[in-house]
Amino acid sequence: MAERSFKEEVQKLKLGEGDEFHGEGILAVTKALLQSGVSYVAGYQGAPISHLMDVLADANDILEELGIHFENSASEATAAATLAASVNYPLRGAVTFKSTVGTNVASDALANLASGGVTGGALIIIGEDYGEGSSIMQERVHAFAMKSMMWLIDPRPNLPSIVRAVETAFELSEISNTPVMLELRIRACHVYGRFTTKANKRAEFGLTDALENPRRDLNRIAMPPMVYVHERDKWETRWPAAVKYIQDNRLNEFFDGDADDIGIVVQGGIYNTTLRGLELLGLADSFGNSKVPIYVLNVTYPLVDAEFVRFCAGKKAILVVEEGQPDFIEQNVNTILRRADVQTKIHGKDMLPMAGEYTGGVVREGLRKFIERTRPDLTLPPAPAADLVPLDKRRAEAQALMEGKVHGRPPSFCTGCPERPIFAAMKLVERELGQHHVSADIGCHLFSIFPPFSIGATTMGYGLGAAGASALNVKAGKRAIAMMGDGGFWHNGLTSGVGNAVFNKSDNVLIIVDNGYSAATGGQDIPSSFHLQANRSTQNSIEKAVRGVGVNWVKTITHTYDVAKMRDTLREALTTKEQGPKVIVAQSECMLNKQRRIRPLIRKAAERGERVVRERFGVDADTCTGDHSCIRLSGCPSLTIAPNPDPLRREPITKVINSCVGCGLCGEVSHAAVLCPSFYRASLITNPTGWDRFKANIRAAVIGFFQRRIERRLQAA
Repeated sequence: MAERSFKEEVQKLKLGEGDEFHGEGILAVTKALLQSGVSYVAGYQGAPISHLMDVLADANDILEELGIHFENSASEATAAATLAASVNYPLRGAVTFKSTVGTNVASDALANLASGGVTGGALIIIGEDYGEGSSIMQERVHAFAMKSMMWLIDPRPNLPSIVRAVETAFELSEISNTPVMLELRIRACHVYGRFTTKANKRAEFGLTDALENPRRDLNRIAMPPMVYVHERDKWETRWPAAVKYIQDNRLNEFFDGDADDIGIVVQGGIYNTTLRGLELLGLADSFGNSKVPIYVLNVTYPLVDAEFVRFCAGKKAILVVEEGQPDFIEQNVNTILRRADVQTKIHGKDMLPMAGEYTGGVVREGLRKFIERTRPDLTLPPAPAADLVPLDKRRAEAQALMEGKVHGRPPSFCTGCPERPIFAAMKLVERELGQHHVSADIGCHLFSIFPPFSIGATTMGYGLGAAGASALNVKAGKRAIAMMGDGGFWHNGLTSGVGNAVFNKSDNVLIIVDNGYSAATGGQDIPSSFHLQANRSTQNSIEKAVRGVGVNWVKTITHTYDVAKMRDTLREALTTKEQGPKVIVAQSECMLNKQRRIRPLIRKAAERGERVVRERFGVDADTCTGDHSCIRLSGCPSLTIAPNPDPLRREPITKVINSCVGCGLCGEVSHAAVLCPSFYRASLITNPTGWDRFKANIRAAVIGFFQRRIERRLQAA
């Protein structure tokens, strides 16, 4: 179950020649693939291109009509290896995953692919996850393109440019026999617009043709001595072919301006931000008309020497707007111009930050510095008063204003998340056995590193939680604990974590969080998903897989909300005398996906007049002591504090707000930790039966009787 459905939107993919498409970037990319005659598509979900995988899944019927094979790959490496179909056959294929962790996982396949080269067009659609909204370490895919010598396209973020980039990427790949990367930032993925469509194409040479007419070319296999030929072929043949195609088809764009003694060179993906910065300085309008000439690099690797020499001729200075570090493009431009004996002054990171996302304000101030340095005669509006104050000082002033008024809100689990009780149980065991080293992993469970749990010391990559604790496999008084999600388990963890632990006779403890989906990337299905799928094999047992590689001590808990059972099982794993890896499979459905699944069903059932019961929890104000251990041990967003109704008690009580989904964790934690018995469960019934009404009346009468009796006693006293 993906984060959202595109069943209605994918009908736009059927638009034909001359029609007008209206929609967002991800759908436009998919339409461009169909218009390009692609034969196969694969990929692994991850920000910011998760929705591309969801769109392709929802459009599978349309793909099959065109003879296109689509797969949800087990990992980015699997997806990249899929492009092997384009090595010997004139098949156009595309894969997608996020940068840079995705390219790191796929690096072996991509390096081999780039070495031998391709016959058919091979396109890697990269979700560039860089900047303030990123969920990963701050790195760029540019370095990878340079390392393996794959061409990198970074189109202007509007639909016509993105569609053209996809179509020309296949041609560029085929002409230069080189795989091509298409870089999309999050705003490009979700930008809305329109473009004139073309008819979808069925590949003239399809996958069936390849199977029936197998080909083999020894020169395309990355093995000595062919790899030495590949290295020469890259520089002597592929690079010149790519540069010629880029020039002949004008993939990069030039926009003239009156101030022609200076210029701006900008990555295509940053063009909109740069233009907006110029507009705010009074040097451009909203329609792309700029007073300063702009050279837009829709292809950021390779750079075209002749285009730079032509653009810089007669200019005293240019500004290179390159997001992120190192300054690959700026260094390359310096080399190009100095070799050509062009003495144009190059500015870039001296005007703009070396690292960090180039937001509108950042780019605007970089442009201001450049204009004031090179063309002080151009009239600029005065800088906003706030911008005259150093950033560090502004940040310190803002923090001082919030001190004691706004509490920090670190990222946390969703309301009712089945992973929350796992860490509540770990905190309870910590009280008994002391702290243990915990190797964390990528996924929702990584939120445990923040309060209130504060559990987890390191994270090395998706599915590498167990491997991250492997060096601590020594005989000692304590065992290390490792975490891993079900998505990470199937992605990488079964071999690098569990298999490695068995092979090296690890004595550590591994907790595999099985919530039924690749929840952190949007709720996509995985091999162990609970629900049957028509196009995929699901319901594959993690416990069976773990036992299959040699683990003997395995416990599966099918209801993680049972905190006492989680606590006891973890204690047993940490204290048992049995040697070898200990694996706990903690299994409960992701609450976010569960709510997406059941809420429409509940609503429809209620509309049909059927009896519907929803569970909610609350706190008895008279019983609550105000200790708030329940909040500290669960961290549920539905738990908050409220004034104590008893005028003789000052401590605020715990309160359950309306976001409660009835998971019951608050009561379970209170029970397992031997806290106060103040939690109660209530059943909210829609369309109650006569029996429900009868029971409610009886309960109300009995409770009312005792309440009136207490009131009479109080009055008599």
